[in-house]
Amino acid sequence: MNNENHVVEEKRGWKQLADGYLDRTPIFQFILVSLIFPLWGAAASLNDILITQFKSVFTLNDASTAFVQSAFYGGYFLIAIPASIVIKKKSYKFAIMMGLIFYILGCGMFFPASRVATYTMFLAAIFAIAVGLSFLETSCDTYSSMLGPKKHANIRLNISQTLVPLGDMAGIILGKYLIFGSVGNLSETMSHMHGAERIAYGEKMLQLTLQPYKYILFILILILLILALTPMPKSKAVSLKSQTGDQPSLLETFKYLIKNSRFKKGVMAQFIYVGMQTTVWSFTIRLALDLNHSITDSDASTFMIYSYIAWFIGKLCANFLMNRFSLTKVLTIYSALGTVTLILTTFIPSMFAVWMAICTSFFFGPEWPTIYAHTLDTVEDKRFTETAGAFIVMAIVGGAVVPAIQGVVSDLTSSMQFSFIVPTICYVMVTIYFLFEYRYDLKHPELISENS
Repeated sequence: MNNENHVVEEKRGWKQLADGYLDRTPIFQFILVSLIFPLWGAAASLNDILITQFKSVFTLNDASTAFVQSAFYGGYFLIAIPASIVIKKKSYKFAIMMGLIFYILGCGMFFPASRVATYTMFLAAIFAIAVGLSFLETSCDTYSSMLGPKKHANIRLNISQTLVPLGDMAGIILGKYLIFGSVGNLSETMSHMHGAERIAYGEKMLQLTLQPYKYILFILILILLILALTPMPKSKAVSLKSQTGDQPSLLETFKYLIKNSRFKKGVMAQFIYVGMQTTVWSFTIRLALDLNHSITDSDASTFMIYSYIAWFIGKLCANFLMNRFSLTKVLTIYSALGTVTLILTTFIPSMFAVWMAICTSFFFGPEWPTIYAHTLDTVEDKRFTETAGAFIVMAIVGGAVVPAIQGVVSDLTSSMQFSFIVPTICYVMVTIYFLFEYRYDLKHPELISENS
């Protein structure tokens, strides 16, 4: 038995190997971790509702509304490394509990934010939620892949990630009925109001933003309590420590990762992909409202429900295909077809463009978890796993950058539809990344693990 297969811990029915993986998957613990995935999906999809709400209430241009995503994904970027340090010093379980607590605090901040009724206060609440989600994604994405045999790591992460669209759908449904409700077209309604009447009505609409977060708070507290009482595997590599027995420092980890060209390309691909996905979802509702002035905000939000259903189906189909074919080949084809649908979204001047944006979500399905797990696989020294995962999560900051760029393009061209050229270019770049990775796999078949 080689060093990496040496058993370093045997507890409650599972054995932890020296590389951090387990000999079997503890089902309850895996399900519990997987149930956390839709929680950040709900928060992300509510942002798409808030962007439309804030644009009308605070009279914002498209570039300014993108600050919702900048606050959200900026929080991810700033906290990912501190979260990885917490994991290294403590445990995955501790980091997940920290994330849930910050998430709870952020949701709680919506209560005073709705009273203060300023855009800045809402952005602060969204940032606090993002801090919690950064802890959750930095820990859960890697932890899910580690909860079982190494050869099935990619499959486990994709199974967990398959639940994210369910959270997205829940978030958009809560927003559709609890925030938009029977308001109609908020922008049209408020355009006829002025002065004190407009301010009073805007404050009333902001009160509606509290409603979905009440339900989310209850679920968060329940999950936190269950997790606190559940024994969880450590799943941390111990066999490849340095001669002094110390874990590598952040500087040592950075020096190691900076020499890994495939890791760097994976991080960049994740940056571009998350930015593209975020901007498509951020502006699909706006695109529908721009192309059809007769529909209400609530009607337009239904298109996002369709998008998340398409995303969910896309994940299921990809999971099936990746069990039978090379994952890089499957993702190359997915990305190429997604590029085509975005081209049609950008240039077809009718509601058909909205349906093409929805089709694009089908091809988003497997992208994030596959890029994540595939990039993490390029890190051979598993002592660096936690921090490497944090760098990949930091790439989520693309969700703060690309929507802002699309917002600027929309304002400069006075065309929300043409601004979809931004995510189209992004998808071309993601396609090129997977194509080169597929060619690499063909040249190095010995490096392809089972089911990857």
